[in-house]
Amino acid sequence: MWFLYSLSAALFISLTDVVSKKALSKESTPLTAWVRCTYSIPFLLLTVPFVEFPALDKTFFYICAILLPLEITSFLLYLEALKISPLSLTLPFLSFTPVFLIITSYLTLGESVDTSGFIGILMVTAGAYLMNVHTLKHGLLEPVRAITRERGSLLMLIAAFIFSITSNLGKIAIQHSNTLFFSVFYPALLSLSLFPIMIFKSGKESFNKSLLTRKGFYIIGIFQALEILFHFTAVALIEVPYMISVKRTSLLFGIIFGAVFFGETHIRERLAGGIIMIIGVILISVF
Repeated sequence: MWFLYSLSAALFISLTDVVSKKALSKESTPLTAWVRCTYSIPFLLLTVPFVEFPALDKTFFYICAILLPLEITSFLLYLEALKISPLSLTLPFLSFTPVFLIITSYLTLGESVDTSGFIGILMVTAGAYLMNVHTLKHGLLEPVRAITRERGSLLMLIAAFIFSITSNLGKIAIQHSNTLFFSVFYPALLSLSLFPIMIFKSGKESFNKSLLTRKGFYIIGIFQALEILFHFTAVALIEVPYMISVKRTSLLFGIIFGAVFFGETHIRERLAGGIIMIIGVILISVF
């Protein structure tokens, strides 16, 4: 079941990204980030009758205090990347999260990379190279230069690095509470934290009654709520690397949706690169 939950999380995060990208064409990044958290809460509250309210210890609050600024930073970078660059050129770079997990584990714990992990890193890197293989006619390093020129790809790389930290912190928070409680509590905490940022960056005029009548925001809320529930349910059933490796199939959904909804080009090479990246993620995370 963890596999199906992880795959469902991948699908719904991709659908949320599609609707968010449409919203970002008119709205600011902080406002859209706040909407993604806040509009999911009414749907998450439907699970409250099934929630067992845990006795929260100091560790839970310490982890949340560390997690919150990291999550907000990565979330804003993630949405800014979606806003300024094509889905098919940004979402695949989330595949570098397990690569960064290996690097941070080596630096902090001295853990070395085995053969499958090393091959996985090479495949993720090769997949990223293939994302811009159409520029190869301008030189062997041109696909790499194309990545550095695409600001959204760079922002997503930074977000991927932060996600390599928050994924494990979220797991610890669940272990010191429970899945359903954290699924409702954490988006509410993010919403409260993002509110002053949204007001400061977008202005008070952005917060008005029209927010309550925008159908697209409610669609974002439904998709985000489903993604959150599937994500944390999967995390509670299986180790984080396994769940993340399956959830990263969202990049394939993102590439396809980029072509369908936004008319993005070079989809074949990006799909090929995305598939290679997913294989690399599996080699890193599973074997």
